[in-house]
Amino acid sequence: MTTAAEVGTELPGYEVPSVSAEKMKTMAALLSDPTAIHWDVETLQALGMGDRPVNQGPLNMGYVMNAVTAWAGGPDRLRRLRVRFLGNVLAGHHLRVRATVTAVREEDGARLADCDVVLEVVDGGGGDGAAVVSGTATVVLS
Repeated sequence: MTTAAEVGTELPGYEVPSVSAEKMKTMAALLSDPTAIHWDVETLQALGMGDRPVNQGPLNMGYVMNAVTAWAGGPDRLRRLRVRFLGNVLAGHHLRVRATVTAVREEDGARLADCDVVLEVVDGGGGDGAAVVSGTATVVLS
């Protein structure tokens, strides 16, 4: 598969309609993550953090990975991903990944695209429009 790309190409939007509190609880168990803000409302309230569980960083990064690899043609196309976590994603948030090609180049016989990536809150009460993850990704085009 060959993905058409040039500098300025915007990747298709990738939506996460509603971040699931149940999935956060499952991931906390799978990751052996004892951090209660991912699943315990009483802990959140005691900490003054409201009543909506906070999504795990690896899940937020996974949304970005899914967006760029869906465009590039599969998970084996991801060469590099670097992100910064800028804010919290809460249960019920609707998220969108946006990405733009910033460079197309050849390296070791492979055609690569470098992209700027952003995960943002679309809606869901609080933080609407805020970037919660930003970074760069490199994918193999052909």
